[in-house]
Amino acid sequence: MNEVLTVGLGLLGGLAIFLYGMNAMSSNLQEVAGDRMRAILGAVTRNPVMGVLAGALATAVLQSSSATTVMTIGFVSAGLMRLPQAIPIIMGANIGTTITAQIIAFKLSDYVLAFVFAGFVVMSLAKEERTRAIGRAVFGFGLLFLGIDTMGDAMKPLAASPVFTQLIGEVAHIPVLGMVVGTLMTLIVQSSSATIAVLQNFASQPGPDGVTSVIGLEGAIPILLGDNLGTTITALLAAVGQSRDAKRVALSHCLFNLSGCLLFVGLVGPFSAFVAMIPPTGPELEVIARQIANAHTCFNVAMTLIWLPLVSLMVRLVMAILPDDPRRPRVRRWGSAPGASGSDAAPA
Repeated sequence: MNEVLTVGLGLLGGLAIFLYGMNAMSSNLQEVAGDRMRAILGAVTRNPVMGVLAGALATAVLQSSSATTVMTIGFVSAGLMRLPQAIPIIMGANIGTTITAQIIAFKLSDYVLAFVFAGFVVMSLAKEERTRAIGRAVFGFGLLFLGIDTMGDAMKPLAASPVFTQLIGEVAHIPVLGMVVGTLMTLIVQSSSATIAVLQNFASQPGPDGVTSVIGLEGAIPILLGDNLGTTITALLAAVGQSRDAKRVALSHCLFNLSGCLLFVGLVGPFSAFVAMIPPTGPELEVIARQIANAHTCFNVAMTLIWLPLVSLMVRLVMAILPDDPRRPRVRRWGSAPGASGSDAAPA
């Protein structure tokens, strides 16, 4: 019982440190670069490809797809951006958020406390608020990895437990169940970056043979897909009380990730084989965190390439699911042509 309590407290404590670090890093990066990212989003959205690039850039800089998504929903709700312009940004945000998993895949354990110390010194001694915000972001970055290390230490006893490894083995052989597990994890934690970090850390633990991963890449991918689906709840919550078009943006985010999950859950075997061919190669325990990050990136890039030429179809689909409210007058938005779709600015 004491061992279970120790593992549970280690996981929860490490997760709390990770989330605090992630939020500190994201919020302070938004403070430093948020206005610039808003300007970029507002300026380059007339071309769908540029919209994807803008969404990816904003999310990579802000380290939060939720921030990019919420900003986009706010633009649409305010009538500054139309639905066909917003959807590519959401696609780009899905690509940009994979940067977090790529960063986590680097082994920075030896430098964690250096980041914490450097960030603390800067945010404590700097006189300018902008510099202090940068220091807080670096401090949060260090805490993020400190949380990952704490969770990793807590997971080691789990990886050696026959009961737990048998349970994981069942999940690994039933992709749909793995997807449900990933979705529920992200719904609870409200951060796909956190649940993917947990997945990367857990997959790096050795199984009973001491050589191969406790779950393996093929078992990790369905959970990764579920993590992507679970993160759409943030956009759905942000759209509550917003305009009908804002709700459509959130719905398009959900449909984008759901369609990807349904497509890839039946292709787990070939997809894992493809990802395994991407460098680096080597012992599974040493490269699986990077492979999971690569799978995350490949999934979102592939779904963007599939959906980008079909933005108009996505627009028609979300408008069919959320049609205009006939009880409310249609209001022409700034910059939209007469009779353009999705022009009801009144909250639904």
